[in-house]
Amino acid sequence: MKNKGKKLSVFEKYLTLWVLLCIGAGIGLGKVMPDLALKLDSLSIHQLSIPIAVCLFFMMYPIMVKIDFAEVLKAAKTPIPVTLTLFINWAIKPFTMFLIAWFFLGYLFKDFLPGTEIVKGGQEVELWRSYIAGTILLGIAPCTAMVLMWSYLAKGNDGLTLVMVAINSLTMLVLYAPLGGFLLGVNAMPIPWHTILFSVAVYVAFPLVTGYFTRKWVIKSRGLEWFNEKFLHWLTPVSIVALLVTLVLLFSFKGDIIMMNPLTILWISIPLFIQTIFIFGLGYFALSRLLRLSYQDAAPSAMIGASNHFEVAIATAAMLFGLSSGAALATVVGVLIEVPLMLMLVSICKKTCFLFKECSLDLPQCNTGNKFLPGQQ
Repeated sequence: MKNKGKKLSVFEKYLTLWVLLCIGAGIGLGKVMPDLALKLDSLSIHQLSIPIAVCLFFMMYPIMVKIDFAEVLKAAKTPIPVTLTLFINWAIKPFTMFLIAWFFLGYLFKDFLPGTEIVKGGQEVELWRSYIAGTILLGIAPCTAMVLMWSYLAKGNDGLTLVMVAINSLTMLVLYAPLGGFLLGVNAMPIPWHTILFSVAVYVAFPLVTGYFTRKWVIKSRGLEWFNEKFLHWLTPVSIVALLVTLVLLFSFKGDIIMMNPLTILWISIPLFIQTIFIFGLGYFALSRLLRLSYQDAAPSAMIGASNHFEVAIATAAMLFGLSSGAALATVVGVLIEVPLMLMLVSICKKTCFLFKECSLDLPQCNTGNKFLPGQQ
């Protein structure tokens, strides 16, 4: 019998609308109940918010439960997608972010960003330079958590995504400080070791271990069919609900900053938007097709470079320049635009999946015949 596929839930079908509503609700909550937002934001360990960590656990856990770890082992033996994402994340993305940010914020929009500020250490710097510093901190911090959500929504290879997340987490520990120090032009850049390690543990390792044992126990006790047909059906909405609650919390914490700097937010968001689109296009439409990756490998390989680990970027900006600095503001703008933008890229992936070989998605556009590069079989 032909598989007709599952219809999108109301959460998935209108996810962009829910995201925008939650961003608005978060900003409104921060304005109406600022004391509550400050209280929740103060609950943190190593500059990582405990409420956000709880939400992200419930966002990641259902995704981890669905991963067949035999596929993870199989994905680990496929070096091309992993090499591609490492190349984009560390050899291209930091430098294009610097160049794009400098062109827009240091040249094109410079006259719209007047003023100076005193950063940590008592140094006075021009605001536009602080904003560029914040974008650099975003550019050198590839996503190691929420990309699992984007891959899941795009119906990518979850096993491969998990492998790439693990490798990028380890690589960030080695390359984050040298690249940041070079691009920021400072002699020594402190690494937020605790922030990085704790975020990897909370956002990836803990949900991974919990999901692995949950999957193993449920299949053993109730069988694979019950696991696929019943358990996953109940669990699926949890990730998206957790994503929406995360957005409400994030923007209740940072809403006042956004409301006080509307035009500055616009100027900073333009180079971040262009950088994200460029990195995604390079990875998805150019290099993935050139390397003849399957759609399920191409989508997460491109999105892990396009998205950012904004928690680490915000923590580093606060450590280096102060929480009220222009650099910290730029990292907050990264949070503001990332989720709607990544949802747009997920939609683009699903609408163009027919461009790749081995596209097995149960979508109308995948049944029209795959279209490859000239000479590709």
